[in-house]
Amino acid sequence: MTQTPKGFIQFNLSFNFPLSIDIAMPQSLSLIYVHWVFSTKKRFPYFKDRSVRTQLHAVLGGKAKAIGCNPIIVGGVEDHVHLLTTLSRTKMASDFVKEIKTGATQWVKKQLKISEFHWQSGYGAFSVSHSQLETVKSYIANQEAHHKKFSFQDELRSLFSKHEVEFDERYVWD
Repeated sequence: MTQTPKGFIQFNLSFNFPLSIDIAMPQSLSLIYVHWVFSTKKRFPYFKDRSVRTQLHAVLGGKAKAIGCNPIIVGGVEDHVHLLTTLSRTKMASDFVKEIKTGATQWVKKQLKISEFHWQSGYGAFSVSHSQLETVKSYIANQEAHHKKFSFQDELRSLFSKHEVEFDERYVWD
């Protein structure tokens, strides 16, 4: 052992036998469920037609799967969508939403010929425990009935409250 000028210790090791070290590479594993919610810009009802909504939901689910976030259910009504997906261990939430919105926007503009289409700039992302998957799936599947009683704004306020998300109404509704 030798003391180096900078205060570090230097070891000089020599072995009189073959050295073999097995290094196990650790895995990074995760299973994170997220309930995503976002609306069209100013909640314009672009998706009144149920068949168009079904196609949009398929596009959103396909894009989620393509980027490694498995879709469990996609639903919504004419002015907003809900997705329940896994979140890949290599994907940030903001990147997921950006890629999903971009892919869907391209589809809307090309297939539906709505050149002025935009999503709202923000989104809601809520963690879901494994034990609540069926509840959230049912909630998303029943969006049409739900929105006969509640507005999108009331729905989002309720989700924020349930998940204890602080928000400022001045910046939520674009």
